[in-house]
Amino acid sequence: MGELWPVPDVLAYLAGRWRTERSVRDLASGATGRFEGTTAFDALDGGGLLSRESGAFTWQGVTRPAGRTLRYAPGRAPGTADVCFADGRPFHDLDLASGRHMADHPCAADLYRGEFTVRDRDHWRTVWRVGGPAKDLLLTTEYVRETRGR
Repeated sequence: MGELWPVPDVLAYLAGRWRTERSVRDLASGATGRFEGTTAFDALDGGGLLSRESGAFTWQGVTRPAGRTLRYAPGRAPGTADVCFADGRPFHDLDLASGRHMADHPCAADLYRGEFTVRDRDHWRTVWRVGGPAKDLLLTTEYVRETRGR
């Protein structure tokens, strides 16, 4: 992938609007899908960001509207974040000071293992490997900055 780009303040880096493209591969069946849309990281009162992803997801030839909302709160260390689902349940921590971060999220009997990498000021990526009795997936998301939110 090339050299990593360190991010001293993850919330400042993410703020703004990003073009979002995700490939989804079911490793058990070989089925593939694709999400295309945008993710807006907007300031929350009291600090942090609200991430709203919206677009279209195509799976097995059927395209449907799709989206999700996450909350990014300031983390325990300066420049980091704690990511939660919209309802407040914890998802994972995020520290991009080195340009790369690994995070795990147990979900019932499945495990989500994520890798976050930053290529430069306007490009970053997540790769989630989901494994367990219910799922065997690989989700790769590319983010490209649309506008500056600083």
